[in-house]
Amino acid sequence: MTRENRWEPEEQKHKNRQPRLKRVVITGLGAVTPIGIGQKGLWEGVKRGTSAVQRITRFDPGAFRSQVAAQVNDFDPQDWVHDGKKLRRMDRFSQFALAAAMMALEDARLDLKAQSNPYSPEEIGCYIGTALGGISYAEEQHEIYLHEGIKAVSPMLALSIFGGAASCNIAIELGLNGPNVANANSCASGTIALGEAFRLIRQGGARAMLAGGVEAPLAPLVYGSFSVIKAMSSANETPELACRPFDRNRDGFVMAEGSAVLLLEEYESALERNAPIYGEILGYGTTNDAYHMTAPLPDGSQAARSMRMALYEAGLTPAQVGYINAHASSTPLNDKTETQALKQVFGELAYQVPISGTKGLHGHALGATGAFEAAICSLIFRHDYLPPTTNLRDPDPECDLSYIKNEGLNRKVDTILSNSFGFGGINAALAFGRVG
Repeated sequence: MTRENRWEPEEQKHKNRQPRLKRVVITGLGAVTPIGIGQKGLWEGVKRGTSAVQRITRFDPGAFRSQVAAQVNDFDPQDWVHDGKKLRRMDRFSQFALAAAMMALEDARLDLKAQSNPYSPEEIGCYIGTALGGISYAEEQHEIYLHEGIKAVSPMLALSIFGGAASCNIAIELGLNGPNVANANSCASGTIALGEAFRLIRQGGARAMLAGGVEAPLAPLVYGSFSVIKAMSSANETPELACRPFDRNRDGFVMAEGSAVLLLEEYESALERNAPIYGEILGYGTTNDAYHMTAPLPDGSQAARSMRMALYEAGLTPAQVGYINAHASSTPLNDKTETQALKQVFGELAYQVPISGTKGLHGHALGATGAFEAAICSLIFRHDYLPPTTNLRDPDPECDLSYIKNEGLNRKVDTILSNSFGFGGINAALAFGRVG
């Protein structure tokens, strides 16, 4: 036997060996939402069950068909960044994201500067999704430009409005040299950021990731652009009832703002440092309808396929899903199509598994909402409570599944499926599991 042949079996063994996939757990939550700040504030808002939707006070909405939104009214960025010079370099969009990221680390009991930190800066990255980035700040500065000229415009404008500004500010402030990616996949952005971060850790590309979504869209032109296409609710006299997923009288989504960031870690690393664990991400799926910019594919088949992909990667059958957190945007077309998609995936089980959507509480923060809902799903494992679909009073006959109405359910579940669907036909789903 020649030397070359003698080594061939060993070389072939290495050639065929697949890298061991990592388990990915959620160890920290940070949230800046209309119903509460921090993981504690967010959960208190969920349990309180009171809608945060109100008439807009950020600007005069009188010219618009829609005049309501879910604002974050009690956020002070100086609670998180004490250096005024640094704060002036960031708009509201980046401030939301950085605060949520810092909360997630604090919640996870991970001090990046401590000797006990098991991660090098190169092993931690940041994936943040946002539909519109710093566009509201750009609108504000454009007004200044029109009235006072270019010399009055902030020199930070160009560095504040691009979609990656939030994730880069997080990386700079926290010293993260790992992968840093922003996506702008409409209302699925936060979910996709989490899914891609999950895949990166799972495949060994990073050991920990800060991932989630952020949106700060409450400015006249941005808001008005959605009002013009009649995508938003015009229930201006009863703002607390404006967002009513799966209800017969729903008439559009309600815009919101905020951020949610989760700390994802390799399971083994989290155990070694005795980190608190909410649950784990088990699977992720994303597809595109390739049909229309605003309307979902009528048969819901690609939305259904994203769910099947998430369940397949998770190794779950539909019968093993304990709860579904629906996208539930409160738009006439989307809620009906999501119902059809759920029936395709779950069949008769779709009439039995508990399903709800939480946007009636916190509104629809576009690219951040999937991250809001991922944080809520994580908290469900800790508190064993399934939230109801706020404002679902008169169910649409075409949305006839087992949607939780009125009161939440005190119930322990081991697996959750969460959906996000957005403009452009973008679909995404995440499967979560309890860590026993």
